[in-house]
This record gives sequence, C-alpha cells and structure tokens, in this order.
Amino acid sequence: MTGTADRAQPAAERDRSTRAAVATIYRLTSGHRAAVVVACALALAGSALGLAQPLVAKHTVDASGRGQPVWPLLLVLAVLFVAEAVTGAVGRFVLERMGEGVVRALRHSLVARLLRLEMAEYDRHRSGDLISRVTADTTLLREVVSQALVDLVTGTLVALGAVALMLWIDPLLLLLVALTVVIAAVVVASLLRGIRAASERMQTSVGAIAADLERALGALPMVRVHRAEAREAARIGERVEAAYGAGVRTAKLASFMSPAVELAVQGSFLIVLVIGGLRVNGDAHTLGDLVAFLLYASYLVLPLSSVFRAVGLIQRGMGAYQRIEYALGLPAEPPPRRPTPAAHARDRARPAPSYEQPALALRDLSFGYDPDRPVLKGVTFSVPRLRQTALVGRSGAGKSTVFALVARFYEPDSGQLVFDGRPATALSRAACRERIAVVDQNTYVVHGTLWDNLAYAAPGATESEVRGVIELAQLEGVVRRLPGGLHGMLGERGGTLSAGERQRVALARALLARPGLLLLDEPTSHLDAVNETALTTVMTDIARECTVLVIAHRLSTVQHADQIVVLDDGRVADCGRHEDLLTRSPTYRELAAGQMLRPAAVPPPSGPAAHPRRRGGG
Repeated sequence: MTGTADRAQPAAERDRSTRAAVATIYRLTSGHRAAVVVACALALAGSALGLAQPLVAKHTVDASGRGQPVWPLLLVLAVLFVAEAVTGAVGRFVLERMGEGVVRALRHSLVARLLRLEMAEYDRHRSGDLISRVTADTTLLREVVSQALVDLVTGTLVALGAVALMLWIDPLLLLLVALTVVIAAVVVASLLRGIRAASERMQTSVGAIAADLERALGALPMVRVHRAEAREAARIGERVEAAYGAGVRTAKLASFMSPAVELAVQGSFLIVLVIGGLRVNGDAHTLGDLVAFLLYASYLVLPLSSVFRAVGLIQRGMGAYQRIEYALGLPAEPPPRRPTPAAHARDRARPAPSYEQPALALRDLSFGYDPDRPVLKGVTFSVPRLRQTALVGRSGAGKSTVFALVARFYEPDSGQLVFDGRPATALSRAACRERIAVVDQNTYVVHGTLWDNLAYAAPGATESEVRGVIELAQLEGVVRRLPGGLHGMLGERGGTLSAGERQRVALARALLARPGLLLLDEPTSHLDAVNETALTTVMTDIARECTVLVIAHRLSTVQHADQIVVLDDGRVADCGRHEDLLTRSPTYRELAAGQMLRPAAVPPPSGPAAHPRRRGGG
C-alpha cells in the first residue's frame, strides 16, 4: 500500500543526515545507557591496550639495536595482546546483549501496536508487510544498534588517539597520511545517501515478498485448484527481483567504500615506507620511530574502517527503522484501562437493565468505509432482550457493517449505538466487547488444539463448561474423531476440520464466553440441511439465555425469529415477524419467493421464561 506510506512521514525520513541517524540510534538505546557506557569503556580500554603495543614495539626495536635484553618487553607485549583480546570479547558480548534488548523492546512495542491498530488500518496495509516489520526490519536494526553506535564512538576516539601519537612521532608523515584519508572520506560521504535509499527499497521489497507469500499460502487450495502455482511464483518472483536489485545496488555502493578505504590504507603505507625510510637517520628519526609510526598507521586503519562501516550501516539501518517508526505511528485503539475502585462502585450501584430495555439499539446510524460512499444511511432498530432478532437483505445491504459497528471495529459517522440503555460513547470499546460474542461468516480457527480454540474467549473455563458448549454446538463427533480428543491439534487455520465443523467450533467458543448479546453472521452458510435444522433449534434455545442478533441469507433459518429487520441499500425497509413481512414488505417477499418460503408454522416459544441472566446485562 504505497499510498499510505506517503502519509505523515516520520522525522527519520525528513532528515536523512548521518547526524540525525546517529541521534536516532542514540535515542533507541535510551533504556540501555549503562550497557553502552560499559561497552564503550571496554572498547576504549582495549584500544588503549592496542595503542600501547606500538610504543612497546618501538622500545623493543631500539633496545635490540643497542644490544639490550628484549625479553621483558616481549613479555609486556604478549600481556598487552592477551588483555586486549579479552577486553574486546567482553565488550562485544555486552554490545550484542544490548542489541538484543533494544530489538526485544521494539518487537514488544510493534506486536502490541499491530494487535491494537484501528481496523481501517488493516484495510489499508497488507498483513505480511506489517509482519516483516517485526521480523526482518528489527533484525537488521539489531546489527546497527549492537555495533554501529559503539564502533562510531570508539573508532573516532581511537583514531584521534592514534593521530595524536603519530603527530608526536612525525608531523610531516601524519600530514601526508591525512591527505589520503580525507580523499577516502569524501568518496564515502558521497555514497551514503544512495546506500540509505537503496536499503529502504530493499526492506520494502522484502516486506512485499512476505505479504504476497502470505496471500498465496492463505488461499493455497484455491491456488492449487486453479493451477496458479506458476502465476503466484512469478508474482512473488517479481518482488524477489526487486529486492535483489535493491540489494545489489546497496552492495555496489558499499563495495566502492571498501576500495576507497583500502586505497587510503595502501597509499598511507607506501608514503610512510618511502618517505619515512628516507628520513631515518639514527638520530632525530630512528628505525624504532618508523616502526611505531607504521604500527600506528595500521592501527589507524581499523578505527577508520569501523567508523566508515558504522556510518554506512547506520544509513542502511535507517531504512529499516523508518518502516518500524511508521508502523508504531499508525492509529491504534487505546489499551483497556484497569477499572478504579470508584468505577467498580459505580458499576455495582448501577441498576441491572430491565427486561423491557433493549439489549442493543441503533439510532439513526450512518457509516461509510469511504466518507463519500455511505453503506448505512440512518439505520434505526432495537434488539429486544432475550429474543432472537434477524437481519436480512440482499448482499451489500449493510448487514455485516452493522455487526462491525456493534463490535466497535469502526465508529459511526453519525447516529448512536446504545448498549443496555447506555450510549456506546459512554463506554470503552473493551466494555462494549465484554457484552458481545461474534460468530463471523469467515470462521477463525487458530493453530493449536481444540481446547485452545474453544477456551480462547474464556481462558479460565472449566472442563464441564467446555463440555457443555461442545454438546450445545454438536461437536461431540469432532472430539471423538480427533487424535487426543479435546487436546487434539486442529492444524493451520483448522485444516483438519470441515467448513461446517469450523463454524460450530466458532459457535461453541462464542457461547463459552457467556455473552449478553450473541452476533451470528451467516451461521448456517457451511451447514447441510440436517445440521441447519439442528442449529435453528439451538438458536431458539440460546435466545432464552442471551440476546441473539443473526444475519441470514437463508430465511428458513430465521423464519421463527421474534423479530426480522429487513435492510435494503443501507436503510431499514421494514421490521416484523416472518408472516407479517410476507404480507406487507415487497423486499422481504421477493427474498422469500427466491427461496420458495411460505408462511411458517406455529413458531416455538422464546423469551426470558425466568432463565438466568448472562454477563453484559443480557
């Protein structure tokens, strides 16, 4: 969704300078400053030990020339070498652990954000691309955080230390070395902007690969039946080629950096060897001075290389961080607040809703996914408590949109939703959702056991409660068939179940939550005639214990409903019982005629009948 990526660009993209990128990385490590300080201290200590080695080598060469014993100096040199290696290893571990900590925090934040995004954002973004921001982008950023920042700081400090000692030994040679380094720095600086842009394109292409692959795997039976494997492979292959092209461009630009640094190094060595060798005269410029200067020149290479590499890595990482920051900035639902004691007291003092008060009321409700194309236009109706209300109408009339608004997935453009006499705007989204359970026409079965799926809405449910909803939803056969029974695995998206069985699993899960209002969206769409008749009876029984609002295209399922609301083109065309609507509603009569329905027989009774209340006031 490229259009959305252009909205509200984050600060990381507005300022692409290396300074801004370093500031961003520093901000990311705000909770790990102690680790950064320790890592920098260890890195500096290791570098100091390394910087001391050329001086010891200088004295060793000079002592050998004077015929003095050199073994104590060699011992000191060995100790310095081992201490540098140990210090570097410990510092690297601290860095890696800090990098993992930063990525862990980012992944927690991303997961929490993505799970609470406004539903409209899922319409605008592909789920596979959002997932890649949690996985691929944070992995790239880990390398930046764990290496680049400390390499940049310590490399700069060590380079300054080496330069100071080289200045002390021979200022003229240092000036010649500096000229070659400046030339390399100019080349590197010219490449950084291109590296970052190419990295951003590569990360975007990787996200598109994940999104397209998730699209194909999510509809794999359709892909197989229509022999579309080659087409899907070609589609995903285009994304792979785009990622390859961006990766190759990044590598090409980065490859120019390495020769620039290598030429600077080789040029420096040649200059030092030729000019420094000519200037050795045994007095002002000894052979030991030349050896020490050469060693410092070689030591200067490592910190300078680490600085150049860190700057390039930071620019590549900013491409990943921009995608992460964008995801973290997407609009999300507020997290549910923990009720205060005062709120608990108010809820206890509030009288329970009366039977005469509707469980749900829609008052002049209007809504459109696109503001210029309304789906619902002034919808008004009430859902009586402990009764079964059906929503019927042609496809596209707005039935599923009503459910989406009742579940607070979207907010109406105008009008009001009322739960148990209280406006939805006076309740949190969590409080509204506590009152309802939904069985969607696209039944959701997650990877896991049958128990995991049934108890998803009520993790604390007992086995007797689970067995009760299994019996009510007629899932006993599934339990007997599954290896492991209730604890048998259902496979990815419930692949071991038929469509009708998945629908009954969703129904049982909803019933286990003991809702005050049960929303059923096409509950019989995947059932045969026998099971449809059985489910119709079940819905009548459920309506004695909780309010039921059901969407149905098969009018035979709801012809015994206490109330049928007819939607037509986003408006309520009529409302009443089956027999009355057949007489007075042309829209309903047309729907019924298409299914050859006649006036129903005596409907079975429904209503409160002194049945216990359910949670949410129903």
